[in-house]
Amino acid sequence: MKTVLITGCSSGYGLETARRFHTEGWNVIATMRRPRRDILPKSERQRVLALDVTDSDSIAAAIEEAGPIDVLVNNAGIGMVGAFEATPMSHIRKVFDTNTFGVMAMTQAVIPQFRARRSGVVVNVTSTVTLASMPLAAAYTASKTAIAGFTGSLAHELEAFNVRVKLVEPGYAPTTRFAHNTTMRVEDLIPAAYADFAAPIFAQFAAPPLVTTETDVAEAVWQAANDLSGQLHFPAGADAVALAKAS
Repeated sequence: MKTVLITGCSSGYGLETARRFHTEGWNVIATMRRPRRDILPKSERQRVLALDVTDSDSIAAAIEEAGPIDVLVNNAGIGMVGAFEATPMSHIRKVFDTNTFGVMAMTQAVIPQFRARRSGVVVNVTSTVTLASMPLAAAYTASKTAIAGFTGSLAHELEAFNVRVKLVEPGYAPTTRFAHNTTMRVEDLIPAAYADFAAPIFAQFAAPPLVTTETDVAEAVWQAANDLSGQLHFPAGADAVALAKAS
């Protein structure tokens, strides 16, 4: 029976992905900064562990407690929307600590066991902002684009050890907590000078023609984790698929 470790399982994509792998009969290690065992069904095939991907000690403890795994899903992330001019560099660093360096640190922590066994999969969840430029998301886009490049390069060097590395690219998912898992309010990141520019953008966010759901992402992660074709990119959601075809 295979085992998957998923980061950021307290809500959204991570929670739904944990449910999907459990339904498929896998052992699931659902991690989150503040463990909530009430959001997933009790099962001997499911464990909830504390994990802060920005803390090296937390990563080491979680990896040790998890034991051998077959798949790592790097899903934990911080969303951010706002004018770059108004975004403090201290907050941008927090976004990169989770979205970029957290992913790299988790990946580096599992590579030794994958390489030794000559088996394993790393699935990195990014965003379609890496496929098409989006206004009011410059720092967030930078954090995710870094992982897109990182994943493509890493896939080449780990292929020699039969370790696969994949990208899942979700589109816009209004039902997730994307805009809420940050310490800065969107309102504080839109100065008056940007109000007229931002208004139609937020209006479009409120009524998107196509969207991504948590189930879409869980399905794409499942497909990526089990893919043997060498495919790197897995767009998730109707809008993501449309963007991928156009790019």
